[in-house]
Amino acid sequence: MTTEFSLAPELARDCIEVADWPLCKVLLMNDSQYPWFILVPRQAGLKESIDLSEQDQLVLMQESAKLSLLLKDVFNPDKLNVAALGNMVPQLHIHHIARFKSDAAWPAPVWGKFTAKPYTQDQIELLKKNFV
Repeated sequence: MTTEFSLAPELARDCIEVADWPLCKVLLMNDSQYPWFILVPRQAGLKESIDLSEQDQLVLMQESAKLSLLLKDVFNPDKLNVAALGNMVPQLHIHHIARFKSDAAWPAPVWGKFTAKPYTQDQIELLKKNFV
């Protein structure tokens, strides 16, 4: 029995869908305080990257590198934070956050620090153009 992919409700609630790459759905966390993108492989039942086939593990790493390069080129951050935690949302997803020494949470993690400031529709459309 196969199960179809569906996005975890928490990710669907907190994020904006930006693009579909060969393996992953590209999401934008709806918090304009940080350029924060998330890759979610479009396969059901994944919790860890090792749950992917070896080929898809390679594709995931390639897509992560592509997203990291885009973040570096578009935002010129002081540091890129790339992490797969899954303690709160077990569905496999990889955070990519462009961090700046000037951001409100620096140097601490961004999770739970401040109330999210949603993007405007114009900001969303501008960001989508870079990540399609």
